[in-house]
Amino acid sequence: MSPAIPTGTSPRLHNEDLAPAEHRKWGFYSLFAMWMSDIHSLGGYTFAAGLFALGLGAWQVFLALALGIIIVFLLMNLSGFAGQKMGVPYPVLARISFGTFGANLPALIRALVAIAWYGIQTWLASRAVIVIALQVWPDLKGLTGNNFLGESTLGWLAFLLVWALQLLLLRNGMDTIRRFQDWAGPAVWVVMALLVVYILINAGWSISLDLPGGTATWGVAQAFLAAVSLTVTYFSTLLLNFCDFSRFAPTRRAVGTANVWGLPVNFIAFSVVSVVVTAGTFKVYGQYIYDPVDVVGRINSIWALLLGAVTFAVATLGINVVANFVSPAYDLANVWPSKIDFRRGGLIAAVVALVITPWNLFNSPVVINLFLGGLGALLGPLFGIIMTDYYVLRRQHVVVHDLFREQGFYTYSGGWNPKAILSFVVSAAPAVVIALVPAFAAAAAFSWFIGAAIAAVVHYLISRDDPRIAESVRAAMAEEAGAPAA
Repeated sequence: MSPAIPTGTSPRLHNEDLAPAEHRKWGFYSLFAMWMSDIHSLGGYTFAAGLFALGLGAWQVFLALALGIIIVFLLMNLSGFAGQKMGVPYPVLARISFGTFGANLPALIRALVAIAWYGIQTWLASRAVIVIALQVWPDLKGLTGNNFLGESTLGWLAFLLVWALQLLLLRNGMDTIRRFQDWAGPAVWVVMALLVVYILINAGWSISLDLPGGTATWGVAQAFLAAVSLTVTYFSTLLLNFCDFSRFAPTRRAVGTANVWGLPVNFIAFSVVSVVVTAGTFKVYGQYIYDPVDVVGRINSIWALLLGAVTFAVATLGINVVANFVSPAYDLANVWPSKIDFRRGGLIAAVVALVITPWNLFNSPVVINLFLGGLGALLGPLFGIIMTDYYVLRRQHVVVHDLFREQGFYTYSGGWNPKAILSFVVSAAPAVVIALVPAFAAAAAFSWFIGAAIAAVVHYLISRDDPRIAESVRAAMAEEAGAPAA
């Protein structure tokens, strides 16, 4: 159970949702199901097949996926164990290194990435709804010919339906989300298993796993390492805010065990299944089909179509809730805790995601590459600073109640830690340049690692002799031992 927050907390830093979790209902299965919801999506389906475009063979792709997800597992445990120990969400964890108010910088960067992708994933899920609607009510095709802000009337109706369904998950906050994830992730496995059997039967149980790919422009070794790095980058958002979920775990063991089964085991299995289905479509249909909804739509059965479309719509909702909904709800609550709680933060995120008309973002290469690509490059430096500060400099010793006080160990200078800001600027600049400037294209896939490594080293070097950190560690250790803090 998390330590109780004593009196003296500031309403500018504390509310019930940001406080250490009192109820720990996210056991092994709930966290495992959460990972299934995150991985079992249209993006997860196409990710593995997309690595063939780097110019790798089948065994090289699978080896890169395995190595990459093992690295993800090890890094994810860092955020997960911190959240489980202290019971706090990501923006509060960031207060340790960035300061009580400075934490809004990493929180809002993460929120911006999440809100943009929240809208995009909601729109992608609405595509499956349109498929269902046109199959059940063919006359609705008349609503697809017009255009309002880049989308048809049917497109708007489908988007608003999916958008509203996700808001229903706000009713009881994280507990409703937990119950949704408990069945959403496994449901996709059932449909994928049926799809594999269907494809293999129709392919005569003989397919080639060597999907067509591109040319390894900078050599096979670079392409292999890029595939490993891209696998880690695929999970870069949750590497920061997995503590939003693990904070509700009853034990550290539950987090570690769920991560083992949910990441290496589940991710590799789902990747294999995705490649098998994609490879089988060439044998069955004469072309490689990378969209599972399209594959299901080719089955001569309206029931199969409806089952597949509904399931993959649910799958997309699942990853959207995990990766893009929970984080901005907490991140925005952190900006103004006395006025914004988890529900209001989620509502604000959803409204912004609606206003930006996400289909226009998704269909703009400039926005995707520059805006989201640039923001994504900032996630590595944030991870490097926060984890180095917590695990290396403080050795996991934190005075938790001071995270909610305006005057305490994590106040620094007006609530901002100048050393963390400097570490971020120094590491973020090269990470963004490498990610976006064409001259560095060969290293672009490694921008997350480069940013994280530079941030970790710089933050350690300029903070290792900070007397305030040493003092806070001594106070935390005394508190943990039951002695009064000095």
